[in-house]
Amino acid sequence: MNTEMLEKVTTGKGFIAALDQSGGSTPKALAQYGVPETEYSGEDEMFDKVHEMRSRIMTSPSFSGDRILGAILFEGTMEREVDGVPTATYLWETKQVVPFLKVDKGLADPQDGVQLMKPIPDLDDQLKRANEHGVFGTKMRSVITVDDPRGIEQVVKQQYEIGMRIVDAGLVPILEPEVDITSPQKQEAEERLRDGLMEGLQDLAPEQKIMFKLSIPTIDGYYSQLMEHPAVVRVVALSGGYSRDDANERLSRNPGLIASFSRALVEDLSADQSDDEFDAALAATIESIYQASIA
Repeated sequence: MNTEMLEKVTTGKGFIAALDQSGGSTPKALAQYGVPETEYSGEDEMFDKVHEMRSRIMTSPSFSGDRILGAILFEGTMEREVDGVPTATYLWETKQVVPFLKVDKGLADPQDGVQLMKPIPDLDDQLKRANEHGVFGTKMRSVITVDDPRGIEQVVKQQYEIGMRIVDAGLVPILEPEVDITSPQKQEAEERLRDGLMEGLQDLAPEQKIMFKLSIPTIDGYYSQLMEHPAVVRVVALSGGYSRDDANERLSRNPGLIASFSRALVEDLSADQSDDEFDAALAATIESIYQASIA
Protein backbone atom coordinates (compact mmCIF):
# COMPACT_ATOMS: atom_id res chain seq x y z
CA MET A 1 0.00 0.00 0.00
CA ASN A 2 1.36 3.42 -0.99
CA THR A 3 1.60 5.39 2.26
CA GLU A 4 1.58 8.77 0.47
CA MET A 5 -1.67 7.87 -1.26
CA LEU A 6 -3.14 6.57 2.00
CA GLU A 7 -2.29 9.83 3.76
CA LYS A 8 -3.86 11.87 0.96
CA VAL A 9 -7.11 9.90 0.89
CA THR A 10 -7.32 9.80 4.70
CA THR A 11 -6.62 13.45 5.53
CA GLY A 12 -6.87 15.40 2.28
CA LYS A 13 -9.59 17.89 1.44
CA GLY A 14 -11.56 17.14 -1.69
CA PHE A 15 -13.56 14.39 -3.35
CA ILE A 16 -13.21 11.32 -5.54
CA ALA A 17 -14.09 11.55 -9.23
CA ALA A 18 -15.91 8.49 -10.55
CA LEU A 19 -14.75 7.94 -14.15
CA ASP A 20 -15.63 4.26 -14.26
CA GLN A 21 -18.58 3.85 -16.62
CA SER A 22 -18.34 0.39 -18.18
CA GLY A 23 -20.06 -1.37 -21.06
CA GLY A 24 -23.64 -1.01 -19.89
CA SER A 25 -23.50 2.65 -18.84
CA THR A 26 -21.08 4.00 -21.45
CA PRO A 27 -23.57 4.73 -24.28
CA LYS A 28 -25.68 6.81 -21.90
CA ALA A 29 -22.61 8.67 -20.63
CA LEU A 30 -21.46 9.38 -24.18
CA ALA A 31 -24.93 10.54 -25.24
CA GLN A 32 -25.01 12.94 -22.29
CA TYR A 33 -21.62 14.22 -23.44
CA GLY A 34 -22.97 14.82 -26.96
CA VAL A 35 -21.64 11.70 -28.71
CA PRO A 36 -24.61 9.69 -30.06
CA GLU A 37 -24.37 6.00 -30.90
CA THR A 38 -24.29 6.89 -34.61
CA GLU A 39 -20.75 8.24 -34.13
CA TYR A 40 -19.20 4.87 -33.28
CA SER A 41 -19.60 1.25 -34.28
CA GLY A 42 -18.96 -1.62 -31.90
CA GLU A 43 -17.52 -1.80 -28.43
CA ASP A 44 -13.92 -0.93 -29.37
CA GLU A 45 -14.91 2.36 -31.00
CA MET A 46 -17.26 3.11 -28.11
CA PHE A 47 -14.46 2.73 -25.58
CA ASP A 48 -12.16 4.82 -27.79
CA LYS A 49 -14.74 7.61 -27.62
CA VAL A 50 -15.21 7.36 -23.86
CA HIS A 51 -11.44 7.31 -23.34
CA GLU A 52 -11.21 10.54 -25.33
CA MET A 53 -13.78 12.04 -22.96
CA ARG A 54 -12.02 10.77 -19.84
CA SER A 55 -8.62 11.91 -21.12
CA ARG A 56 -10.02 15.37 -21.80
CA ILE A 57 -11.28 15.51 -18.21
CA MET A 58 -8.04 14.22 -16.67
CA THR A 59 -5.79 16.53 -18.71
CA SER A 60 -7.92 19.62 -18.03
CA PRO A 61 -6.05 22.19 -15.90
CA SER A 62 -8.92 22.21 -13.39
CA PHE A 63 -8.61 18.46 -12.75
CA SER A 64 -5.88 18.25 -10.13
CA GLY A 65 -5.06 16.99 -6.67
CA ASP A 66 -5.75 20.26 -4.90
CA ARG A 67 -9.49 19.49 -5.01
CA ILE A 68 -9.68 15.91 -6.26
CA LEU A 69 -8.33 13.23 -3.94
CA GLY A 70 -8.83 10.25 -6.21
CA ALA A 71 -10.34 8.95 -9.43
CA ILE A 72 -12.09 5.62 -10.02
CA LEU A 73 -11.16 4.03 -13.34
CA PHE A 74 -12.77 1.41 -15.55
CA GLU A 75 -10.41 -1.50 -16.27
CA GLY A 76 -10.02 -0.47 -19.90
CA THR A 77 -9.03 3.04 -18.82
CA MET A 78 -6.33 1.68 -16.51
CA GLU A 79 -4.89 -0.31 -19.41
CA ARG A 80 -4.72 2.77 -21.67
CA GLU A 81 -2.58 5.89 -21.63
CA VAL A 82 -3.14 9.60 -21.03
CA ASP A 83 -0.64 11.94 -22.67
CA GLY A 84 1.51 8.93 -23.50
CA VAL A 85 1.67 7.75 -19.88
CA PRO A 86 -0.24 4.82 -18.29
CA THR A 87 -3.42 6.30 -16.84
CA ALA A 88 -2.83 5.48 -13.17
CA THR A 89 0.75 6.75 -13.37
CA TYR A 90 -0.43 9.95 -15.05
CA LEU A 91 -3.05 10.55 -12.37
CA TRP A 92 -0.65 10.21 -9.46
CA GLU A 93 2.62 11.55 -10.83
CA THR A 94 1.22 14.40 -12.94
CA LYS A 95 -1.99 15.32 -11.10
CA GLN A 96 -1.42 13.96 -7.57
CA VAL A 97 -4.78 12.19 -7.85
CA VAL A 98 -4.99 8.72 -6.27
CA PRO A 99 -6.09 5.99 -8.74
CA PHE A 100 -8.76 3.39 -7.94
CA LEU A 101 -10.04 0.54 -10.14
CA LYS A 102 -13.63 -0.63 -10.58
CA VAL A 103 -13.46 -4.44 -10.31
CA ASP A 104 -17.08 -5.62 -10.38
CA LYS A 105 -18.70 -7.14 -13.46
CA GLY A 106 -22.08 -5.49 -13.00
CA LEU A 107 -25.23 -6.52 -11.19
CA ALA A 108 -26.97 -9.87 -10.94
CA ASP A 109 -30.74 -10.14 -11.45
CA PRO A 110 -32.89 -8.73 -8.62
CA GLN A 111 -33.65 -11.10 -5.75
CA ASP A 112 -34.73 -10.49 -2.14
CA GLY A 113 -34.99 -6.76 -2.79
CA VAL A 114 -31.35 -6.39 -3.87
CA GLN A 115 -28.97 -6.89 -6.76
CA LEU A 116 -25.79 -8.65 -5.76
CA MET A 117 -22.63 -8.40 -7.82
CA LYS A 118 -22.15 -10.88 -10.62
CA PRO A 119 -19.25 -13.31 -10.09
CA ILE A 120 -15.78 -11.80 -10.66
CA PRO A 121 -13.83 -14.78 -12.00
CA ASP A 122 -10.75 -12.75 -12.93
CA LEU A 123 -10.53 -10.80 -9.65
CA ASP A 124 -7.07 -12.10 -8.75
CA ASP A 125 -5.74 -11.12 -12.18
CA GLN A 126 -7.35 -7.67 -11.92
CA LEU A 127 -5.75 -7.12 -8.52
CA LYS A 128 -2.35 -8.25 -9.82
CA ARG A 129 -2.55 -5.80 -12.72
CA ALA A 130 -3.84 -3.03 -10.47
CA ASN A 131 -0.75 -3.45 -8.31
CA GLU A 132 1.46 -3.45 -11.39
CA HIS A 133 -0.13 -0.17 -12.53
CA GLY A 134 0.35 1.49 -9.15
CA VAL A 135 -3.36 1.59 -8.31
CA PHE A 136 -4.21 2.30 -4.66
CA GLY A 137 -7.64 0.74 -4.27
CA THR A 138 -10.72 -0.73 -5.90
CA LYS A 139 -14.48 -0.21 -6.07
CA MET A 140 -17.40 -2.63 -6.42
CA ARG A 141 -21.12 -1.90 -6.48
CA SER A 142 -24.28 -3.72 -5.46
CA VAL A 143 -27.77 -2.23 -5.09
CA ILE A 144 -30.42 -2.37 -2.36
CA THR A 145 -33.97 -1.59 -3.50
CA VAL A 146 -36.08 -2.34 -0.42
CA ASP A 147 -35.60 -3.13 3.26
CA ASP A 148 -35.34 -6.90 2.94
CA PRO A 149 -33.36 -8.49 5.83
CA ARG A 150 -32.17 -11.47 3.79
CA GLY A 151 -31.18 -9.39 0.78
CA ILE A 152 -29.27 -6.77 2.76
CA GLU A 153 -27.48 -9.46 4.75
CA GLN A 154 -26.36 -11.05 1.46
CA VAL A 155 -25.14 -7.72 0.10
CA VAL A 156 -23.08 -6.98 3.21
CA LYS A 157 -21.63 -10.50 3.29
CA GLN A 158 -20.62 -10.40 -0.38
CA GLN A 159 -19.09 -6.93 -0.12
CA TYR A 160 -16.97 -7.87 2.88
CA GLU A 161 -15.92 -11.26 1.51
CA ILE A 162 -14.61 -9.77 -1.74
CA GLY A 163 -13.32 -6.72 0.11
CA MET A 164 -11.07 -8.84 2.29
CA ARG A 165 -9.59 -10.56 -0.76
CA ILE A 166 -8.70 -7.09 -2.01
CA VAL A 167 -7.19 -6.11 1.35
CA ASP A 168 -5.11 -9.30 1.25
CA ALA A 169 -3.80 -8.20 -2.17
CA GLY A 170 -2.47 -5.00 -0.61
CA LEU A 171 -5.17 -2.69 -2.00
CA VAL A 172 -7.88 -0.62 -0.30
CA PRO A 173 -11.39 -1.68 -1.36
CA ILE A 174 -14.30 0.75 -1.64
CA LEU A 175 -17.38 -1.25 -0.66
CA GLU A 176 -20.39 0.23 -2.47
CA PRO A 177 -23.73 -1.17 -1.30
CA GLU A 178 -25.91 1.52 -2.90
CA VAL A 179 -29.41 2.12 -1.54
CA ASP A 180 -31.72 3.17 -4.37
CA ILE A 181 -32.68 6.80 -3.69
CA THR A 182 -36.18 6.13 -5.07
CA SER A 183 -36.83 3.27 -2.64
CA PRO A 184 -40.01 3.72 -0.58
CA GLN A 185 -38.03 2.17 2.29
CA LYS A 186 -34.79 4.09 1.83
CA GLN A 187 -34.38 5.12 5.47
CA GLU A 188 -35.25 1.66 6.81
CA ALA A 189 -32.83 0.03 4.36
CA GLU A 190 -30.10 2.46 5.42
CA GLU A 191 -30.64 1.58 9.06
CA ARG A 192 -30.34 -2.14 8.38
CA LEU A 193 -27.36 -1.60 6.08
CA ARG A 194 -25.48 0.52 8.61
CA ASP A 195 -26.04 -2.10 11.31
CA GLY A 196 -24.69 -4.79 9.01
CA LEU A 197 -21.66 -2.74 7.99
CA MET A 198 -20.85 -1.92 11.61
CA GLU A 199 -21.08 -5.60 12.52
CA GLY A 200 -18.69 -6.48 9.70
CA LEU A 201 -16.18 -3.90 10.91
CA GLN A 202 -15.86 -5.76 14.21
CA ASP A 203 -13.81 -8.42 12.40
CA LEU A 204 -11.29 -5.92 10.97
CA ALA A 205 -8.00 -4.92 12.53
CA PRO A 206 -7.07 -1.20 12.26
CA GLU A 207 -4.43 -1.97 9.62
CA GLN A 208 -7.01 -3.68 7.36
CA LYS A 209 -8.05 -0.51 5.56
CA ILE A 210 -11.35 -0.21 3.70
CA MET A 211 -13.65 2.53 2.42
CA PHE A 212 -17.39 2.78 1.88
CA LYS A 213 -19.30 4.42 -0.98
CA LEU A 214 -22.91 4.95 0.07
CA SER A 215 -26.03 6.81 -0.99
CA ILE A 216 -26.41 10.16 0.75
CA PRO A 217 -28.41 9.19 3.86
CA THR A 218 -31.97 10.26 4.61
CA ILE A 219 -30.93 11.26 8.14
CA ASP A 220 -28.09 13.80 8.12
CA GLY A 221 -24.86 12.52 9.67
CA TYR A 222 -26.15 8.96 9.74
CA TYR A 223 -22.84 7.38 8.72
CA SER A 224 -20.59 9.23 11.18
CA GLN A 225 -20.29 6.04 13.26
CA LEU A 226 -18.72 4.24 10.28
CA MET A 227 -16.24 7.08 9.79
CA GLU A 228 -14.98 6.73 13.35
CA HIS A 229 -13.79 3.12 12.99
CA PRO A 230 -9.97 2.92 12.75
CA ALA A 231 -10.10 0.56 9.75
CA VAL A 232 -12.23 3.00 7.69
CA VAL A 233 -10.14 5.31 5.54
CA ARG A 234 -13.06 7.38 4.24
CA VAL A 235 -16.79 7.25 3.61
CA VAL A 236 -17.77 8.72 0.24
CA ALA A 237 -21.16 9.36 -1.33
CA LEU A 238 -22.60 8.62 -4.75
CA SER A 239 -25.01 11.08 -6.35
CA GLY A 240 -27.41 8.24 -7.09
CA GLY A 241 -29.60 10.11 -9.57
CA TYR A 242 -29.88 13.39 -7.69
CA SER A 243 -29.03 16.46 -9.74
CA ARG A 244 -25.63 17.90 -8.90
CA ASP A 245 -27.11 20.87 -7.05
CA ASP A 246 -29.41 18.61 -5.03
CA ALA A 247 -26.62 16.11 -4.33
CA ASN A 248 -24.27 18.92 -3.24
CA GLU A 249 -26.87 20.39 -0.93
CA ARG A 250 -27.60 17.04 0.70
CA LEU A 251 -23.90 16.20 0.94
CA SER A 252 -23.06 19.50 2.65
CA ARG A 253 -25.37 18.54 5.54
CA ASN A 254 -23.24 15.45 6.27
CA PRO A 255 -19.90 16.44 7.86
CA GLY A 256 -17.07 14.08 6.98
CA LEU A 257 -18.93 12.58 4.01
CA ILE A 258 -17.28 13.46 0.68
CA ALA A 259 -18.47 13.09 -2.89
CA SER A 260 -17.68 10.36 -5.35
CA PHE A 261 -19.88 11.55 -8.18
CA SER A 262 -20.03 10.22 -11.73
CA ARG A 263 -22.94 11.61 -13.74
CA ALA A 264 -23.13 14.74 -11.58
CA LEU A 265 -19.45 15.44 -12.35
CA VAL A 266 -19.90 15.53 -16.13
CA GLU A 267 -23.45 16.81 -16.58
CA ASP A 268 -22.31 20.23 -17.89
CA LEU A 269 -19.59 18.92 -20.21
CA SER A 270 -20.03 18.56 -23.95
CA ALA A 271 -17.93 17.23 -26.80
CA ASP A 272 -18.55 20.36 -28.87
CA GLN A 273 -17.27 22.79 -26.23
CA SER A 274 -14.01 24.57 -26.92
CA ASP A 275 -11.16 23.68 -24.57
CA ASP A 276 -11.68 26.95 -22.69
CA GLU A 277 -15.42 26.36 -22.39
CA PHE A 278 -14.86 22.76 -21.33
CA ASP A 279 -12.34 23.70 -18.65
CA ALA A 280 -14.51 26.54 -17.34
CA ALA A 281 -17.51 24.21 -17.00
CA LEU A 282 -15.42 21.48 -15.36
CA ALA A 283 -13.76 23.98 -13.01
CA ALA A 284 -17.14 25.30 -11.82
CA THR A 285 -18.41 21.75 -11.27
CA ILE A 286 -15.28 20.68 -9.39
CA GLU A 287 -15.44 23.74 -7.16
CA SER A 288 -19.10 23.16 -6.29
CA ILE A 289 -18.54 19.48 -5.44
CA TYR A 290 -15.37 20.36 -3.49
CA GLN A 291 -17.19 22.94 -1.37
CA ALA A 292 -19.97 20.47 -0.59
CA SER A 293 -17.38 17.85 0.36
CA ILE A 294 -15.51 20.06 2.82
CA ALA A 295 -18.62 21.60 4.41
